Amino acid sequence: MDLQVDFKRSRELLATPISRIKGVGPKVLEKLAKLHINTVEDALYTLPFRYEDRREIRRIAQLREGAQEVFYGEVLAAGEARTGRRGRRIYEVVVGDGSATISLKWFHYRASWMKSRYQIGARAIFSGELKRFGAQREIHHPDADFLAVSADLKNWTELDPENYGRILPVYPLTDGLHQKSMRRIMQRVVNEFAPYAHSALPEELLRKRNLLPLPLAFQRAHLPDNSSDIRQLNAGADPARQALVYDEFFYLEVGLALKRQGIVLQKGIRLSLEHKYTLPLSKLLPYKMTGAQRRVLGEIKQDLLSGQPMNRMVQGDVGSGKTLIALMTALIAIENQYQVAIVAPTEILAEQHYLQFHHWLEQLGLKTVLLQGSMSAKVKKQALEQIRQGAVHLVVGTHAVLQQGVEFQRLGLGIIDEQHRFGVEQRLVLRQKGSNPHILVMTATPIPRSLALTLFGDLTLSVVDELPPGRTPITTRVISAARRQQAWNIVRRELDAGHQGYIVYPLVEESEKSDLLAAAQAFDRLQKETFNDYRLGIIHGRMRPEEKEAVMLDFKQQRIQLLVSTTVIEVGIDVPNATCMVIEHAERFGLSQLHQLRGRVGRGAAASTCLLIRSVNCTEDGFKRLKVMAETEDGFRIAEEDLRLRGPGDFLGTRQSGLPDFRIANLMRDGRLLEQARQDAFTFVQDSKTQASGKVMQVLKLRWGQKLQLASAG
Repeated sequence: MDLQVDFKRSRELLATPISRIKGVGPKVLEKLAKLHINTVEDALYTLPFRYEDRREIRRIAQLREGAQEVFYGEVLAAGEARTGRRGRRIYEVVVGDGSATISLKWFHYRASWMKSRYQIGARAIFSGELKRFGAQREIHHPDADFLAVSADLKNWTELDPENYGRILPVYPLTDGLHQKSMRRIMQRVVNEFAPYAHSALPEELLRKRNLLPLPLAFQRAHLPDNSSDIRQLNAGADPARQALVYDEFFYLEVGLALKRQGIVLQKGIRLSLEHKYTLPLSKLLPYKMTGAQRRVLGEIKQDLLSGQPMNRMVQGDVGSGKTLIALMTALIAIENQYQVAIVAPTEILAEQHYLQFHHWLEQLGLKTVLLQGSMSAKVKKQALEQIRQGAVHLVVGTHAVLQQGVEFQRLGLGIIDEQHRFGVEQRLVLRQKGSNPHILVMTATPIPRSLALTLFGDLTLSVVDELPPGRTPITTRVISAARRQQAWNIVRRELDAGHQGYIVYPLVEESEKSDLLAAAQAFDRLQKETFNDYRLGIIHGRMRPEEKEAVMLDFKQQRIQLLVSTTVIEVGIDVPNATCMVIEHAERFGLSQLHQLRGRVGRGAAASTCLLIRSVNCTEDGFKRLKVMAETEDGFRIAEEDLRLRGPGDFLGTRQSGLPDFRIANLMRDGRLLEQARQDAFTFVQDSKTQASGKVMQVLKLRWGQKLQLASAG
């Protein structure tokens, strides 16, 4: 059929319920639903997560280490065995084909079933990844197709062309759903419905980027032909998948380009600048702004004075002084009789900002209010009324600020901190709290470029790329729990020299389910035993804001030498005399969070140390992550590594709701395609007279319209 099918007809066909496909009965339908496959379109976008090369059956002697291999073998020996220091029980089968032998191992199995299946003399075609441990070659949990006693190997491959003699897709599964069934279902879907896949990507872009049309891309991604490069397929670098990824990125970036264009065309609040509050504040500050701070503040001032809504992100490493930039920006809005809202992703972070901002604003005669979910109804009602009447200049809070019922008399500026936890929708809600208020977003977490382009493509970027003078490098060391005394000796040395330090724990109180050392119990033990001749304090998220403020004041004024803490000190704490930090169970934290925590020391002229204590249960991967921390202070390298190890969802935090729901694209793997798609999308939007724009807008509205709040798309 013609690939340029009618858009409406294509939508109807792709919405066909998966239950209409032969082989999908009620039980299979239930299992597919767990994989979020409800329509044939869902099935098309559920690509194989890897491919097996079954074009030839190898001899055992020819098997390659690290490769997914297919080979024939006869069972020579089988039975249960014990392995490792703990004597873990496994099931081991030795198979041979005359050229060599290989060991097959199962760590999870049912012994009676294995004995009946793997009998001496049984013949099968096996597939799995070859691993080497010392001199031993082995495969764990291989797939096996057993041959009948009379079966000839050549006839077997010819009798089962669906599973041998070709490159096989391997799909995600759920309990009770098998690869063979899944492949049959997917093949039927692809053959019948892939021709109706509709993209509307302009022909000139397909030619420019050498992309396959969408129907052909789906066909080849699910059913690669035998001339395909298996390494390319498994790396996600094959032409079919590249075309599908580009297609997905292109429409997101068109949406972001439209949003940016809309913001530029909208009329905003034109502010004036008379330094009514910024000049007095600069005289109160105990330090001068850096060149980078002044440059970024200058860029912000241009936005505020332009008459168009500001939509800017300020990115800077730990300790670069973004909070001061936000404070100065807030004072410019307040000077123009506008209110300011600061939104943070957690109550702890909101409280930190409140404590900092109200300290300075109070001295300027301005009122600040903290708004969060845990407030009592009476206190919250009073705060909301003051905000509505305009009696409050600055509101600091969590997502609670974005909820219905929070009404500003005259909101002129919204500031979002730790921007990577929020998305386009949250910024839109904040913008709707006023008449196109200016939006400033900040992050101390260095965000890899691929992620920044995806989440914040509608923002202009400022980078605070200079640390305040007097900062010293931080020495970071990884120490095992068994050698904790070394860490205490280093802490003692720093305290005896007149400096201060932090000891950070992942929990407040110990849990029966956890072996983590917790802050509350550790504080008692440290105070009574390890550091009984020093002055200790404790701070954690369950304390009231005024309690935390009192503890931090004591620490800043050196009435406390050693502060025991949870991650409440991750941001906003500036004590130049603190030169050492110990982080217990360091492997339990993300790399970016460790980088934030470490940034609490090294703020003065004295050399500083951060000691990462890894627990007894620390995995090899956990140890590798900690080694990255010991090797570099470069926030961007740490963020890239964190993203690579944990994936975008975990990197951004479980509460993050702004990450686009990609069906195929992978931000870590497909950064180059994202850059290309973004460039093409922004050019496309600028040239709005193209004939293809109407069709593109139809697809855009369907895919991203609701997520990006694109009322104008279509």
